[in-house]
Amino acid sequence: MTRSNLQGLLADAILLVHFAFVLFVVGGQVLICLGGVRRWSWVRHFPFRAAHLLAMAVVVVESLGGVVCPLTTWEAKLRVLAGGGGIYAGSFIQHWVHRLMFFDASERTFTSIYVAFFAVVVASVFLVRPRWPWMRPEAKPGGG
Repeated sequence: MTRSNLQGLLADAILLVHFAFVLFVVGGQVLICLGGVRRWSWVRHFPFRAAHLLAMAVVVVESLGGVVCPLTTWEAKLRVLAGGGGIYAGSFIQHWVHRLMFFDASERTFTSIYVAFFAVVVASVFLVRPRWPWMRPEAKPGGG
């Protein structure tokens, strides 16, 4: 395996991690809303909800601060090192994941979308309340 092949594979791996992150944030919110309606208890699991809220908060803070996502930066650098010359030329995985994840719009548009989505995530904390670990239900008398 050549160095450029390895760099291309690493870039694909980073792209897949990035895609998984986006899927966790967007898909997680869909499941939280659906789970609230369907009364799925697992969507109230505190570690899941905290990770979900934190993930979206990181995106919003990066966007408001004008910071490019490190995953995007690393992937682009690896693609250039692999001889791709840019982030849109490359493998099958790269081509299709990029088509699903990246759109042509201004930074301001993306920041507005991220902030609005974060507001939905925060609202879901109140509408589909997580089980806070410090507010455990008291045990019933008689052990039941």
